[in-house]
Amino acid sequence: MRILHTMLRVGDLDRSLAFYTEVLGMRLLRRHDYPDGKFTLAFVGYQDETEGAVIELTYNWGVDKYELGTAYGHIALEVDDAYKACDDIRARGGKVVREAGPMKHGTTVIAFVEDPDGYKVELIQAKT
Repeated sequence: MRILHTMLRVGDLDRSLAFYTEVLGMRLLRRHDYPDGKFTLAFVGYQDETEGAVIELTYNWGVDKYELGTAYGHIALEVDDAYKACDDIRARGGKVVREAGPMKHGTTVIAFVEDPDGYKVELIQAKT
C-alpha cells in the first residue's frame, strides 16, 4: 500500500491552481470535469502520481467557500531553505502566516503558508 493523494475542496479552482503551481511550484498533473456530478478534479504535485503522493483539488460547481473545521491540520513540504522559501512564496503573491524559524520546543526550522481557501501548508527545512 501507499498514499496516493490528499483531497482538498476548493472554492475557486483557477485561484487554487495558480497558488499550487505558480506560488508553490507544483505541476498540474491532470484535470477532469464531471458535468453529471457538477464537479471538477485537478491533481497537482511535484512528481508523477506513479512516483509519489499528490494533492487532489476538488471543485464542486457553485460552491465558493467551505468551513475548514477543527480536524484539518496541514500539508507538509520539505524545502532546502525555509527562509528563502518564504521570501520566494511571498514574492510570488503567497501568504506567509508563520515566518521561518525553529519550531517551538525543538530545533527543526519550519514556516507556514496559507492557500487561497485557508488551508495551511507547512514548510520543513531539510536537515543537513
